[in-house]
Amino acid sequence: MGRRHPVWLRLVRIRMFIGHVAVGYAGKTLAPRVSLGWLLLAATFLDVLFSLLLLFGAESVRIVPGGGRVMPLEFSYPISHSLIAAIGWSIVVGASWYVLRGDRAGAPILALAVLSHWVLDFVSHRQDMPLLADGPFVGLGLWDSKGGTMAVELAMFVPAVILYTRATTAKDRVGSAAHWGLVLVLTVLYFASIFGPPPPSERAMAIGNNVGIVFLIWAWWVDRHRPIVQGGRNEEAR
Repeated sequence: MGRRHPVWLRLVRIRMFIGHVAVGYAGKTLAPRVSLGWLLLAATFLDVLFSLLLLFGAESVRIVPGGGRVMPLEFSYPISHSLIAAIGWSIVVGASWYVLRGDRAGAPILALAVLSHWVLDFVSHRQDMPLLADGPFVGLGLWDSKGGTMAVELAMFVPAVILYTRATTAKDRVGSAAHWGLVLVLTVLYFASIFGPPPPSERAMAIGNNVGIVFLIWAWWVDRHRPIVQGGRNEEAR
């Protein structure tokens, strides 16, 4: 019999890749009025959408053990992950932010964060990233190398966290402890997703991904306790 892994480890093998998270952290320096929670939501928006569509059967994924060194999955996700759809979703997110918040500086940053997701997936995935709904399909296949994947994503994540930490200041203990606690948990989940087993089922993967929304709320909470520093005064995001 093969080695059995704890249930929690099988469920955390979700698409929680810190390259996307890094975009959200770094975006804070460009959109200081936008909460970190909203920035992370924008950077992971296509995956959040995919997970919801997966639960309702509108998109699909197939687990293929041995199909890839980092993520042994085959996706069918034209609504959430085709390039044309990603462009459309980025416009929707940016325009919605501008209409609801009137933030001209934040709207394009959120839109670019959404679109950056497709670019990073194009670098990571094998040729399963559709340009249009029915293809053609592209992908550079970074996921075929665990070492390469970790090198690229950690090289993005660490500087992004440093940028966020320097651009904000903890106004209380929560602002410090919750911030570094979130960074630690995201890092642990990242390595669990890299070295852990495949998810037990497609539905478990969808549920696990949707549970990841907790981290977006956590990030929003962190940001409430870490106002950005501008011109010698603290300004809270919204």
